[in-house]
Amino acid sequence: MDTLLYIGQFIVGLVVIIKGADWLTDGAAKIAERMGIPSIVVGMTIVAMGSSAPELVVSIVAAIQGNVDMALGNVVGSNIFNILAIMGVTAMVMPLSVDRGNVRNDVPFAVLSSVVIAVTAFDSFVTPGATDGISRTDGLLMLAMFAIFMSYTFAIAGHGKEEKADADSKASDGESHTSFIHSPLIKSSILVIVGLAMLILGGDWLVTGASGIASALGVSDAIIALTIVSAGTSAPELASSVMAARKGDTAMALGNVVGSVVFNVFFVLGTASAIRPLGVGGITVFDIVTLLVASCMLWLFCRFGKQKLTLTRTEGFFLVLLAVAYYVWLVIQNTY
Repeated sequence: MDTLLYIGQFIVGLVVIIKGADWLTDGAAKIAERMGIPSIVVGMTIVAMGSSAPELVVSIVAAIQGNVDMALGNVVGSNIFNILAIMGVTAMVMPLSVDRGNVRNDVPFAVLSSVVIAVTAFDSFVTPGATDGISRTDGLLMLAMFAIFMSYTFAIAGHGKEEKADADSKASDGESHTSFIHSPLIKSSILVIVGLAMLILGGDWLVTGASGIASALGVSDAIIALTIVSAGTSAPELASSVMAARKGDTAMALGNVVGSVVFNVFFVLGTASAIRPLGVGGITVFDIVTLLVASCMLWLFCRFGKQKLTLTRTEGFFLVLLAVAYYVWLVIQNTY
């Protein structure tokens, strides 16, 4: 009976997440257009932080409870899922086409965040004999890097607004803009707030249901964190990015993933480790290397995509295959 309840909770959570992502994407896109803010900036801030709220809650609670595997594994697993599965599926739905300037300046932050995890988590590789783990000092440094990232992102927003104002001042034919520009800003804000609330609530239900099912199967905390919990907490990003891509807003789809990856490391992991120093636990070097390879591949695909496509369907399919291979490896390693 408990298993059936967990399955029901999982399904209801997934439905709430998908609808919440739809409303969040609509509201954020309308606010961005009305205020002249580039979609990729909105994706890396409002949408990314809102859809990453489940990761924040899970990792902080896990850190307070002393569950290292859950706190660190949730972030590592979520970022692997974000880059390989979400970017891959989103690109298969709609090839991602974004201004190369944004790609060149923003995606490297995702690579940097992966490098930061590797350097801070495995101190013994840098200093022989040192104890592996993320200290409070590491956490505070991550939070400082998050502040720098946000300052940079808002600087982009300010530049975008200036360009929008210049374009509007040159318009003399009295053309009406797209219909949603004239929609009340308060309505769009309500969509964003309600969408965020649904994402958080749905994410909580989904993770609780999925974790209950996994626990019934006798799976370790590290595997739960790297797979079901990370996939569950990343479901909002998946729904938001796919919805944005289906609506043709591929810049927001990419920005959502990049912003979520950066937010997960610099803010979520930074906050969790500042609360309680985190040991490596059951997270292996292979998991960290997988994250590094995934982020570097995303950057290379974005830099060398043909005809202004930062991520093609073929490249997306390849990322999904890598995700499947990684999860199959996890199952094999923990089965035998």
